[in-house]
Amino acid sequence: MAAFNPPDRRRKPGSIGLPVRDVELRLVTDTGTETAPGRIGEITVRGENVMAGYWNRPDATAEAVRDGWIHTGDLGRTDDEGYYYIVDREKEMIIRGGYNVYPREIEEILYEHPAVAEAAVVGISHPVHGEEIAAVVTLKSHGSATAEEIRDHVRTRVAAYKYPRLVRFTDALPKGPTGKILKRKITVDPVDS
Repeated sequence: MAAFNPPDRRRKPGSIGLPVRDVELRLVTDTGTETAPGRIGEITVRGENVMAGYWNRPDATAEAVRDGWIHTGDLGRTDDEGYYYIVDREKEMIIRGGYNVYPREIEEILYEHPAVAEAAVVGISHPVHGEEIAAVVTLKSHGSATAEEIRDHVRTRVAAYKYPRLVRFTDALPKGPTGKILKRKITVDPVDS
């Protein structure tokens, strides 16, 4: 445990709260410098309650634990009061034309569409932009929507580089034993169907 919302302080929707006692959190860039409030960086953790390393995996330990800080792979930001917010997983970030796109942000907007039951946003290879944004969606049993309607729903709420150019519908998204959507098992045909 690294952060929580203290019961005696104001709760902030979407926040994981403040660091617990004797645990330090910080956000760093890929070069290791700390970020300013509001800027996105990787969440790193240091404290007596965090792991010392991976059992019999020195290479994995060296990658995850640097200078006493565990690099979580979670991207986050803080506000002016020091509350932390998880934005996405570093490995899931899409880089489209040099711009960072956080799938979780797009997925949250997709879930606001009245016909969407589940959604996953992934990056696929693109010859010009490096990666293109693709949304894979399941519709509610009595819901209906076209790919264009889904695209327009997102396009009106985000910057021009962030909306999914490709929208695919499926009956079910692949899930693990805990019900988490397994994005690594999602493949998207880049050709419009």
